[in-house]
Amino acid sequence: MLTGLLVAAVALSAPSRVTAASGPSPAVKHLAQAIQFQTVSFQERSQIDYAQFRAFQQFLAETYPRTFSALQVATVADYSLLLTWPGRQPELKPVLLDAHYDVVPIEPGTEQEWTQPPFAGAISDGYLWGRGALDDKASVIATLEAVETLVGEGFQPERTLLFSFAHDEEIGGTEGAANIVRHLQDKGIELQYMIAEGGLIVEGNPLLPGRAMAMIGLAEKTYVTLTLRAKGAGGHSSMPVQDNAIVRLSRALTRLHENPFAAQLKPPVSDMLKIVGAELGGLKGFVLQNQWLTRPLLLATMAKDSMTNSMIRTTTAVTMFDAGIKENVISQQAEAKVNFRLMPGFSPQQLLDAVTELVDDENIEIESQQWKPGPPVADIEGEGYQRVKSAINESYPQALVVPGLLTATTDSAHYVEVAPQIYRFHPFSLPVTDTKTIHSTDERISLEAVERSVRISRALIEAAAQR
Repeated sequence: MLTGLLVAAVALSAPSRVTAASGPSPAVKHLAQAIQFQTVSFQERSQIDYAQFRAFQQFLAETYPRTFSALQVATVADYSLLLTWPGRQPELKPVLLDAHYDVVPIEPGTEQEWTQPPFAGAISDGYLWGRGALDDKASVIATLEAVETLVGEGFQPERTLLFSFAHDEEIGGTEGAANIVRHLQDKGIELQYMIAEGGLIVEGNPLLPGRAMAMIGLAEKTYVTLTLRAKGAGGHSSMPVQDNAIVRLSRALTRLHENPFAAQLKPPVSDMLKIVGAELGGLKGFVLQNQWLTRPLLLATMAKDSMTNSMIRTTTAVTMFDAGIKENVISQQAEAKVNFRLMPGFSPQQLLDAVTELVDDENIEIESQQWKPGPPVADIEGEGYQRVKSAINESYPQALVVPGLLTATTDSAHYVEVAPQIYRFHPFSLPVTDTKTIHSTDERISLEAVERSVRISRALIEAAAQR
């Protein structure tokens, strides 16, 4: 029942109004060009073609000349950009709008499965196709299209606005976002709030028929991977040993898999359900609003679906297992990686303690990196939320604005020290059927969604620019 409500990447499926006669809009053309730059972030950084990143920067400067002339442009860590639009009242704390232009690789062997080549930026069947069409070049282009127009109209913000376009978000942001934050700290800048990537506009939700939902992410889950290792006696397979490293590690992984963390209904998910319940009315509305009574029912229902389940608990996923060198040799060691997505307020150290207790085997080594804690839940009553909400109401008044929890991870964690409030909202939308294309085959965005994203971006900028 609740799947449609809580999917963080859902949106508008109306056919595009762009016709062959009128041709694609400038925003569509520019996004198509942007996709053609293969700004791919590989986990192994030696594989990254940074010439593509430099070319993309040059493309932005040439495509948006008024913006790059009127705003202060700083290149950070060679490939990330930070644009500053000074406000009339410099004593006001600035607002940062964040996006990134790096993309994930195409999985080897899947290239031929794409309807259109992944880096062609093809326009076909009312869509713009290619890697980055959604994550996250659409946000970069929509933002710059809006700024370019506003500069041309002589618009001047009251409050200083910052625009960050990072180059390594897909591999942790340790060079881009982290250094942008250091740059801000060196200048003594503290933000009023920031708008990061995250929530989307939601339409076609079976729980809210006929009404769109705009989800503003107040929080995101923290990404943590633990490495578990076991050692054993080893030997020839003809003489099995009791102390088998693979078996020992498998038992530990099974305990983690079969003992999920407790489900909990808390903000911002509980707030989202209440707002939707008020809109729905009737029995469903009663169930969503009166959580003091219906909490067990809600948790049980949400736990049945992987998407909604991720909204109510810290999740555990065994993702990698490495052991053995030959089929007739008992391995002396085994290693596995387990990925966790932590609920807001649950720290990496608390996770490590809980996993150690659950595994309950002193012969299992558990290795943890220095993971940063996730940002706190942003204030739904805060100025930033109200500004983003008003911008959505202005540019897309038929949408119901709701808070949300992003189950993925963004660059937001890097900004905690300079941004007391972080709100996550993408200025675009996508059909339900296209959510699976993010980071996958046939990533695409409708042409109408591209045009709408520029209008929404403009409204977000104008709202943030106010005193």
